[in-house]
Amino acid sequence: MSVTPASDSSTWLNRFWWLLAAVFIARIGVMLLFVNGADLAGDEAYYWDWGRRPDWCYYSKPPMIGWMMGVIGALTGNAEWGIRFAALLLGTATLVIIHRIALVLFDARTAFLAAVLVLLTIANAGLNLLLTIDAPLLLCWTLGLLLFWLAAQKPTCNTRWLALALVIGFGTLSKQMMLAFPALMLVFAAVSREDRALLRNPRMWLAILCGMAFIIPVLQWNQNHAWITLEHTKHHFDTSSLSFGRWLSRTGENVGLQALIYTPVTFAALVAAMIAAVKLRKQLSRPLLFVMLASAPALACFALLALRQRINPNWPAAFFVPAFILAAAWLRGFAPFKLHPGWERWSLRVGGALVLIVHLALVIIFSTELKGIDKLASLRGWQEAGIEAQEFLDLVPEPENTFVMALGHRYHAAEMAFYMPSHPRVYRWEPSDTVQSQYEIWPGPEERIGSDALILEPGPVAALLQNVVFTTAFEKIEYRGNIRIPLGKETREFSVYLARNLKSWKPVGSSIKAPDKTSQEGIQERR
Repeated sequence: MSVTPASDSSTWLNRFWWLLAAVFIARIGVMLLFVNGADLAGDEAYYWDWGRRPDWCYYSKPPMIGWMMGVIGALTGNAEWGIRFAALLLGTATLVIIHRIALVLFDARTAFLAAVLVLLTIANAGLNLLLTIDAPLLLCWTLGLLLFWLAAQKPTCNTRWLALALVIGFGTLSKQMMLAFPALMLVFAAVSREDRALLRNPRMWLAILCGMAFIIPVLQWNQNHAWITLEHTKHHFDTSSLSFGRWLSRTGENVGLQALIYTPVTFAALVAAMIAAVKLRKQLSRPLLFVMLASAPALACFALLALRQRINPNWPAAFFVPAFILAAAWLRGFAPFKLHPGWERWSLRVGGALVLIVHLALVIIFSTELKGIDKLASLRGWQEAGIEAQEFLDLVPEPENTFVMALGHRYHAAEMAFYMPSHPRVYRWEPSDTVQSQYEIWPGPEERIGSDALILEPGPVAALLQNVVFTTAFEKIEYRGNIRIPLGKETREFSVYLARNLKSWKPVGSSIKAPDKTSQEGIQERR
């Protein structure tokens, strides 16, 4: 099949920009409804709390998401809409770059198709609503693909290699997955005959080394904290023996989730395009070889890993980006592929229907009383709970000498920190006495000796009064009441206590804490 004639290129480019503008405006509307009807997800509030204490790494992730949250909070006054709008901007920028890659590799019509295929997925809808670590990673990954191709086209251009090095570096600071990007570059240079000279090009090696050098402060931070991020990451690969039936169910769940978030027919087209490309690899043009090598080998590895353990749907997300571009070229019938008009038609129909259903559901749910359904309980009630917690804090005898502590899941501390109007520093108690979140890495209540504590315990039962850890740490503890937010059949509930005069506190996971001179001096002064 021939490429799009030059006379039609401007038409397809105009269609893309008009489509992008329409989708952006529509998603702003959905975002505002979402902000009005749902609170921050637990991870979003957790990362926002990271942003208030910038560092070179955090418990489970590199620092970029924390830095971004800090900037967003400073620019928007810690407004919820700022976080949602940042997700929309990052998702839109990623889509523009995907379109640009396909345009550079193939033609305007293929680029339009690739962008539409991505748009018509549930995964893309989620990426534009929730701000997680995948948003900056995918932006860096797609920009890295574009810059590497442009650098390979003009291997003596220092500016392109420098830009690529920076993107690799920022991607590495976003998520550990970016460390796989240099391997992708080397594989393409080794396999593509036209590009093997890149292996002798010092600019490519310098770009790789300079980009990966961004990980050095992250490694230094981990060295000072007993490699806690590595220990956390290792748990993702823990597995246990299962019966054949449960193994089959888990494997089917892995495949089913991927098919759902990328829509079934489009997912089938992605797989079919990669299989066809691998079979015809010796006949592939250089652009097709590039997107095939950037997607198929890694996704095949994830498929094998899925036979061993449960796979989070977002893990292979970066490798699906070039897979969508490959699928668009396959659907368009670029040689040596054959034209498959039925695939394109049904992929767009099914994808469009599912995404339309998802967006209509969001509009209906968050603009009506349906937002009270139990399945959304985790995204509701935090704002009201935070306001009530603030009222309790305002009524204590010495608010300026009272800190807040939340028990239970790390999300409890993060959501209270965000939704209490004063945005206090919220501490967390970990009963296992091991580091389970960033809250155990930061200095704990040991830096507040002599202070009072407003303690929020999840649940309606006043159990803290019998907890020896707290009854011995404080001079006395008073039960002050409870916070109760009805959520349909569910209820968000906390018991509230005022603990007077913290006498002592054993730091959790003290063996991994780096000495904090300021905190230690403050403790001595209060003593």
